[in-house]
Amino acid sequence: MRKNSDRFSYYAMILPGLVLLFAFTFVPLFYSVIAFQKFNPALGIQGSPWVGLDNFLYIFRVRDARQVFYNTIFIAVMKIILLELAAITFALLLNELRYMRVKRAVQTMVYLPHFLSWVILAGILRTILARNGLLNDFLGLLGISPVYFLGRPDIFPWVIILSDVWKEFGFEAILYLAALTAIDPTLYEVAELDGANRVQKMWYISIPGILPTIVLVASLSLGGILNAGFDQIFNLYSPIVYSSGDILDTYVYRVGLIQGQYSIGTAVGLLKTVVSLILIGISYWFAGKFANYRIF
Repeated sequence: MRKNSDRFSYYAMILPGLVLLFAFTFVPLFYSVIAFQKFNPALGIQGSPWVGLDNFLYIFRVRDARQVFYNTIFIAVMKIILLELAAITFALLLNELRYMRVKRAVQTMVYLPHFLSWVILAGILRTILARNGLLNDFLGLLGISPVYFLGRPDIFPWVIILSDVWKEFGFEAILYLAALTAIDPTLYEVAELDGANRVQKMWYISIPGILPTIVLVASLSLGGILNAGFDQIFNLYSPIVYSSGDILDTYVYRVGLIQGQYSIGTAVGLLKTVVSLILIGISYWFAGKFANYRIF
């Protein structure tokens, strides 16, 4: 009886979360039918004419939409690759520190940006990267003319990618630091007796020891390929860099809400949802096959 009561308590605790999940995730999906309509707010869903797949065909015919898909995939993939490389490198180097006070101080400083909102960080980056900002002042000392980092389409995607890596790599490294603590210390002791230096111990013990974690994180990251970071880009981009900085989420916001093309915006969002669902399934299969990861 006591066991059933505890189980009921657990279900009661997760109930509010499930209600919010259903209300804000699944209920809006029923309104995705406007992706197959020429939606008119005055007529409503029932009164708007059906157009079938015309909105989806329109997406692939419009050059802007194709460019948005490319921008999203490029920015998201580069974020995943560089973030993992930075997190792995930082975790390996931090693991070699022997002074705990220094180690904790470095960890705190590197983790801090993760907990800051992009609204705050965007203001800081705009100040630093402005024409008369700190970075251009430094370039001026080197005799380099000012660069408008947030206004050049060829540079803007890399500003987005590198600033996101800087913000998140410290927090991402927690997974790899935890994996490093699980490695048997006697392996390092035996390697040291055999004359291995720190680089050799890192290469032959540390990296193989965290390889399953690397494979797992990389596999699960596949599901986020179409998530390039709406809040970050929305707070940093401008019409000048739409050609290289506009992603699916900002495109849906701009076309669907600002321009009032609700059907087109919904079609893009629905397409993203379907592709993301497929990618999540693929990533789960990869994680199960190569890292023995299971949810159920």
